[in-house]
Amino acid sequence: MSELIHVTSSPHVREKMDTQKIMLWVIISLLPATIFGIFNFGPRALWVVILSIISCVASEYIYDKIVHKKNTISDLSAVVTGLLLGLNLPHTVSWFVPVLGGIFGIVVVKMLFGGLGQNFMNPALGARCFLLLSFTQQMTSFSYDGVTTATPLANLKAGQSVDPVKMLLGTEPGTIGETSVIALLIGAIILLLAGIIKIRIPATYLITFSIFVLLFGGHGFDLTYLIEEICGGGLILGAFFMATDYVTSPITPNGQIIYGILLGVLTGLFRIFGSSAEGVSYAIIISNLIVPLIERVTVPTAFGIVKEKKGGDQK
Repeated sequence: MSELIHVTSSPHVREKMDTQKIMLWVIISLLPATIFGIFNFGPRALWVVILSIISCVASEYIYDKIVHKKNTISDLSAVVTGLLLGLNLPHTVSWFVPVLGGIFGIVVVKMLFGGLGQNFMNPALGARCFLLLSFTQQMTSFSYDGVTTATPLANLKAGQSVDPVKMLLGTEPGTIGETSVIALLIGAIILLLAGIIKIRIPATYLITFSIFVLLFGGHGFDLTYLIEEICGGGLILGAFFMATDYVTSPITPNGQIIYGILLGVLTGLFRIFGSSAEGVSYAIIISNLIVPLIERVTVPTAFGIVKEKKGGDQK
């Protein structure tokens, strides 16, 4: 009888998909964009991605050793952070840029706040913004086929014409993982079919951004311009792979909708009215910081809780 009855604390219903499996699915979903980025930009892109991953994994391993914590690199979250960071970098950066970014993202953004599940913002984006402030010239310098040139999004902001077909395919300058919309959408479909993410946050994000661009973009109801804005920069990469991060996004359905709206509005503000052509990274980070407030106002009242009336009576 004792072998049949096991008394355990809650929760009693557990998900078969553990952290390691979730992270493995994320890695698989990022492979199309990673492979295309390496094919598009050459061996140097592979070198940047590898350095970024090694830096993140090594930083987490060494930190766990120093503070005498159980080793956590087996959950693959550090690999995902390193891969996302590498895909958010130009292939032309110096070797120390992904290394410093990995250290900052893992140690400062993630581990100092308690590790996986406790970080207050997406570690990869936190590292990217740190690198943007520290190495602005390298982080905003792009080349394609050996020629240094502006990204399609920068050209679009400057009023120049861009080729939306090239933006879909990815044969344009940009960061390693952001250029090919097709490769990113393949990865997004993998995440959705595997049940790793839900469409609510990306859909709300993209719809809100689209409405903002049509209203304030200065081009009226120009669908071509809208498609170019959606395909340009890191919008698709951010919407499906970073805005949906379990730790830094709301868990309530209403909260996810509010979160997506906030993302779309902030990205639109940064792109249309800001000095930079991009704005996804800062939009996601700012929204990450507001998630606790969003969840506080969207968490439903627990069943059986009653509110006290004035005067001491109860409903």
